[in-house]
Amino acid sequence: MKWNALRKEITVMLALLVFLASAISAPAAHAVSASSSFILLYIDKSEAFVNEDQIHLESPATIINGSTFVPAKFLGDTMGFKVEWNNDSRTIQMTPPGYNIVLDADHKTVTTNGVDTPFNSVAAIVNGKLLVKLTWLADYMGAKYTYNSELRRVEIVHFKTPEGIYIDQDSNSRPVAKFATAKPTYRLGEPVKYVDLSYDPDAEGIASYDWVGKEEAFFKPGKYPVTLTVKDRHGHESKLFKSYVTVEDVPYLSQVEYPIYTAPVGSFIKSDWGTIWSHFNELPMLPKKVTELTDRTLLVSDSPEEFTEKGILYQDKINGKARLYADHINGTKQIMTMAIFATNNTDKPVTIKTTNKGEVYPSVYANLIGSEASVDFLLNNVYTDTMTVAPHETYVYAKLPDFYPGQGVNLFYDVETDGELQMSFAVTDQRLTSNTVKELPLLAFNGHVRGTFPVSEIKWDIDAASFAKTSVLTIGDNKTDPFVKGYDVIRKENVENGGNYGVVYKIHSDKPRKMAVMIMARGGVFKGPFKINGEIIPVPSSGVITAFDGMEVLARTTGKEDALDIEFTPPAGSAFPIDLIFYPLDEKK
Repeated sequence: MKWNALRKEITVMLALLVFLASAISAPAAHAVSASSSFILLYIDKSEAFVNEDQIHLESPATIINGSTFVPAKFLGDTMGFKVEWNNDSRTIQMTPPGYNIVLDADHKTVTTNGVDTPFNSVAAIVNGKLLVKLTWLADYMGAKYTYNSELRRVEIVHFKTPEGIYIDQDSNSRPVAKFATAKPTYRLGEPVKYVDLSYDPDAEGIASYDWVGKEEAFFKPGKYPVTLTVKDRHGHESKLFKSYVTVEDVPYLSQVEYPIYTAPVGSFIKSDWGTIWSHFNELPMLPKKVTELTDRTLLVSDSPEEFTEKGILYQDKINGKARLYADHINGTKQIMTMAIFATNNTDKPVTIKTTNKGEVYPSVYANLIGSEASVDFLLNNVYTDTMTVAPHETYVYAKLPDFYPGQGVNLFYDVETDGELQMSFAVTDQRLTSNTVKELPLLAFNGHVRGTFPVSEIKWDIDAASFAKTSVLTIGDNKTDPFVKGYDVIRKENVENGGNYGVVYKIHSDKPRKMAVMIMARGGVFKGPFKINGEIIPVPSSGVITAFDGMEVLARTTGKEDALDIEFTPPAGSAFPIDLIFYPLDEKK
């Protein structure tokens, strides 16, 4: 049989069917054609057609005692009613609209809404499958049929009766699910706009939506089914509405590009190693001009990071602008107090003014305290706190809340003095007095960062206006971003600030092109904020990110901004290096 030719014949017949239906009742043409089925069955052949779809039947139509018998389950599925076997009663139940038909082959009866009919007059079991007399079933379904003796073919036209939505016992209607797409076709990777057309006839509104197959975009050509059901506030559910998204084989965005172009700022783009290796590994470095600012001395107290006894953690002198940075964990078995002492060893009073600070309450989560202290510091709130330290006196500059065993703390203080002060980071289990510093021992270095550093701020001036390929800036690798060198006055040794903790990076570009800026962790677990053109962007919004796990979108520029400014300070508890990825975006129409 020439199936292609047959399909053409079916298409012509369907078109004729629609035309006739529209001629009878023009306003209802769409509804009639959408709910009609045109079925072709061939006597003693397993091939059948429903509209334009070819079907394979387990049990074909056949002639019995001069009458045409057709497969019941197939017609039930096609015409929208149930045909079910009940194992307990050994009967078959059929439920065309308005009828309850029970077929009992054992007792040779067919009961229709309580009225019995002899089984053999309307039904037969052939090879274990139920066949029913076409003329009998057509009466219940309102179907029209003809028999083509030349082709030995049964032709059935069935118009499905629309089901009502009003529920008498509730005096309420079921809602109606409906949607459309803004365009008839979409390109590969083009965002699909779904237009919700659902409604509630009782004007109570839609309470919930259940979509299946609804994707933001599709990346292979084809016709994709999408279904929707909705519920009203009474729990009444709509009939399932089904439509299709047609996707042409025309490129728009690839699966890798799509989230970079469309994901909201702050979104994390989950990825796999293969994608990262092929698209984001060994990227060219974005050129930068580096300026190290030396107008503010940085004191870093991070060793012993986990202290096991009371004592002085770090101590050095400042005069003018300074930044005090500390990160410690209570490794003792008791509650401890941490404080920063200011000692004036001169003959004149010295005033210390706080201009910025980042503080956090003690916590056992190292990534959390590092991130939150960095957020507080990058906010750059205005502070005008001052303290005047009398000659040859020691005052408590800052006292932190008591922290329990296992808890950690992270802090930043930007200060300015009009004379020399000795600043001491100390922990103790006793009440703080002016003699505390003199009574506490100096604690030993245990491998973390400790020392005094001349650089507390690094400026990178970059050209983000003219690059054409995806490029990268790496922070904290000690190669393209060297660690700041300093001196540990307690050990009397040259040191480096591994990770550049306490250092603020300020990255600036004039007239940036249209692009996405993303961060990818490379050294391990990361959690911390970035400040992009004055707005704090947490990374990630919750939890942590791990090395090569994906990227978070930090910013997306339009190409019309005057400048791009990124501020960042390495958060305590996070691992380095990290990559800032600059991804050029093309204009998409």
